[in-house]
Amino acid sequence: MYRFLISSVANPDLTTAQLAERTGLTAGTLRMWENRHGFPDPARLPGGHRRYSADDVEQVREVARLRDQGLSLPAAIERVRSRRRAPAVSVFAGLRRRRSDVAPTVLPKPAVLAVTRAIEDEYCAHAAAGVLIGCFQRERFYRQAERRWRELARTARLAVALGDFTEPAEPAGGPIEVPIDRRHALSREWAVIISADTVQACLAAWEQPSEGPLPDAQRRFEVLWSFDPAVVADAVAVAAELLAPLAPGTAARLGAARTDGGLGPEAALENGGALAQRMIGYLGQLLAAPGGAGADVPL
Repeated sequence: MYRFLISSVANPDLTTAQLAERTGLTAGTLRMWENRHGFPDPARLPGGHRRYSADDVEQVREVARLRDQGLSLPAAIERVRSRRRAPAVSVFAGLRRRRSDVAPTVLPKPAVLAVTRAIEDEYCAHAAAGVLIGCFQRERFYRQAERRWRELARTARLAVALGDFTEPAEPAGGPIEVPIDRRHALSREWAVIISADTVQACLAAWEQPSEGPLPDAQRRFEVLWSFDPAVVADAVAVAAELLAPLAPGTAARLGAARTDGGLGPEAALENGGALAQRMIGYLGQLLAAPGGAGADVPL
């Protein structure tokens, strides 16, 4: 039953041959892994044919990466399973558990905003049709960015904003608004996830506690960010897991809207280079502003 619920969100529609193509392994290797270790664990059609989801693709890729790092096959499979066994409590925590290879960094709020703006602007520049997910902590933070996110949502297959909204809403032309309780771990988190055919990037950050109120520009966040399609796919999977109890219908729509192929190596490199250029430009504005990198520069 558990496998069925996960599969219904993850949209298992890939054949064994397609899974092999996306992971670089042979169909025979995948069947051997399943026969000996019960991994991957496919959904089954009424006729018994195997079907795999985007999550299965990323899990197999992750096992392959761990094998390349020297782990035995059983150890690699167990590590991947254990990372996904415990339910995610936030995007940052879920992504950190799944992707220990992505190192966090500590940045002041203006720098986090610069990276966020670069990700959003690259998506907008492509007029891409993809999945947009943002975590804004408080409704007032989202309202400050609402006009911008409505513009981003114009071409999106699905756009979702999470915050301490008083009630769920699906305004015409805007992101779906999903309420989160202020006691939820998501209420302290800043996150943006963009997954489209031409642009893929994610950022997740939590605010470090301080002894007292700080000026806005001095607030500091521990940040994970990446434009690696495999990491972005994990971020989308974590978001789907978190949305399932908060907004089941939205979680199901996310499963249908997400892209599972990712970018090819050349496209991913081009995507990363374009994002890096935007980030450098925005960070340069901070450094050039009076007060240096700590200045609260509107971007």
